[in-house]
Amino acid sequence: MGEQKNIQQNNQQNNAKEPDMNQLRKVRREKLAELQENGKNPFVITKYDVTHHAVDIKERYEELEGQQVTLAGRVMQKRVMGKASFCNILDQTGNIQSYVARDSIGEEEYKDFKKLDIGDIVGLEGEVFKTKTGEISIHASAVKLLSKSLQILPEKYHGLTNTDMRYRQRYVDLIMNMESRDTFIKRSKIISAIRRYLDGQGFLEVETPMLVSNAGGAAARPFETHFNALDEDFKLRISLELYLKRLIVGGLERVYEIGRVFRNEGLDTRHNPEFTLMELYQAYTDYNGMMDLTENLYRHVAREVLGTTTIVYNGVEMDLGKPFERITMVDAVKKYAGVDWNEVETLEQARALADKHHVEYEDRHKKGDILSLFFEEFAEEHLVQPTFVMDHPIEISPLTKKKPENPEYVERFEFFMNGWEMANAYSELNDPIDQRERFKAQEELLAQGDEEANTTDEDFLNALEIGMPPTGGIGFGIDRMCMLMTDSAAIRDVLLFPTMKTLGGKDQ
Repeated sequence: MGEQKNIQQNNQQNNAKEPDMNQLRKVRREKLAELQENGKNPFVITKYDVTHHAVDIKERYEELEGQQVTLAGRVMQKRVMGKASFCNILDQTGNIQSYVARDSIGEEEYKDFKKLDIGDIVGLEGEVFKTKTGEISIHASAVKLLSKSLQILPEKYHGLTNTDMRYRQRYVDLIMNMESRDTFIKRSKIISAIRRYLDGQGFLEVETPMLVSNAGGAAARPFETHFNALDEDFKLRISLELYLKRLIVGGLERVYEIGRVFRNEGLDTRHNPEFTLMELYQAYTDYNGMMDLTENLYRHVAREVLGTTTIVYNGVEMDLGKPFERITMVDAVKKYAGVDWNEVETLEQARALADKHHVEYEDRHKKGDILSLFFEEFAEEHLVQPTFVMDHPIEISPLTKKKPENPEYVERFEFFMNGWEMANAYSELNDPIDQRERFKAQEELLAQGDEEANTTDEDFLNALEIGMPPTGGIGFGIDRMCMLMTDSAAIRDVLLFPTMKTLGGKDQ
């Protein structure tokens, strides 16, 4: 409701200014019509040869001083002063100033330049120099209009209170907000660094189906759709797990995938219904191997992208350079809730402890489920520094190997930073008989109304019967990793086009 109210208020404010904005847009269309009548239609131009970008010119000024360069970008500022003017051009790398004089580009061209609007895209050729104030600039010898902007850019984007517009019109956000642009450039570098690290470790990047008949591998409610050609119902994947494990069975010993998954759940600062997940699986290792890989991967990415192993998020420092803490879920609950689960023998005792500590649970929850609820309630928020929480109860881990010495628990860990779950890993269950029993238990939960429970995947069970080697596997939340490494407050700030509520029949 709050978002809707803010949008309505902003729409009312915008409507109050609508006549002026309409007039400005009308003037721009008239300018375009005049250009087209004079044979100068910018939309017929198909290419422009760019030799340099703004950052190249600034970083290599000593080498390029006095040299001719061409660049292209959007006009962000323009100051016309008689026979000479200044303009500011924005390309992908940043802004650069240009000095535009009538005597340098010609009288007709200068008239055209003076008619340019903020937001127009131009190609600019000229000589690199410094102004009297020391600003690196380009002395233009030619300015060419490449595309006409028919809309009006915000005058001061940081002054807008309507953050909703930033997400709905990301293209405007990227033009006006350099911090946003830097975030998404950094996100791209993070994913590239992940790929380089894993490729260097002998992993193969693969692709698996997004449209599946059985959406398994995680506790989540899937989106459902109907495939007309086969007249069958399908689901959008909620995980990458079960298909990647099939590849381990097939003999591909180290595989990973970075891709979108879809969960029919709520929206908040850390959740979007479609998000980027990376899962990897490595034969002949276990969850301890996955912990070592996680430490090394996070350090590698931080060093490569940030140049440091210290992350600062919302003013809090997190040190990736030190060995990550390792603690069992039972010990975490004992440390932060003061409850020793080793002394809890029955479901009745677990429920009594939950009642005493005001931990809400459902009738279907077993002893292990309640332990997990205690952990979420009392421990998670304290796990700010990099921490592996190990050895989960079997009830919440249907795809994980049991601990041989204590079969009530499994060889699983979750990786936490900033109180957030960042990754989830197992020693993968490769016993097809045990796996069938786990699927059966999940089917019973589904029948009791748990919409996030898994259903039996017969083909996956067949693959396990073919034989899967001992395997370690892990899933990383890429968006949360990007949030931490870019100091972004919400997941929407690291998704170029986050899911938004449709307004008035279309996105606004």
